[in-house]
Amino acid sequence: MKILKKIVLSLLIAASMGAVSTSVLAETDKDRITYAPADAIDMVNAKINLAIDAATTGADGEKVSGLVKDALDLSKEINANDKVDMARSRANNVLKSAKNKAKDGKVKEAEEELRDAAKKFEALKSLI
Repeated sequence: MKILKKIVLSLLIAASMGAVSTSVLAETDKDRITYAPADAIDMVNAKINLAIDAATTGADGEKVSGLVKDALDLSKEINANDKVDMARSRANNVLKSAKNKAKDGKVKEAEEELRDAAKKFEALKSLI
């Protein structure tokens, strides 16, 4: 009887742990759009290309900086694995540097860093 009680109790504990597991219940917030990692990378590259185009056409630093900020905000949607996250963080550092240079009025230097950031974000696809 003691053995039967132990078996029933352990089965009950295992069943309750599986029933309320956070990984089982994980889902996105209501009204929140989630993107596949490759789609998010493409969207970030599109924002970076908009910033590059603005820099080449002679836009002021504030406009370029705003477009880079949009790319930085969108890059948070790239969720795949730890390797991708580390590489995304390095690419974000380049974007932040470009944003700061654009704010300081160094648009040509910011454009070069944006091109580098675009290459780094495109390289993320190989890590997925």
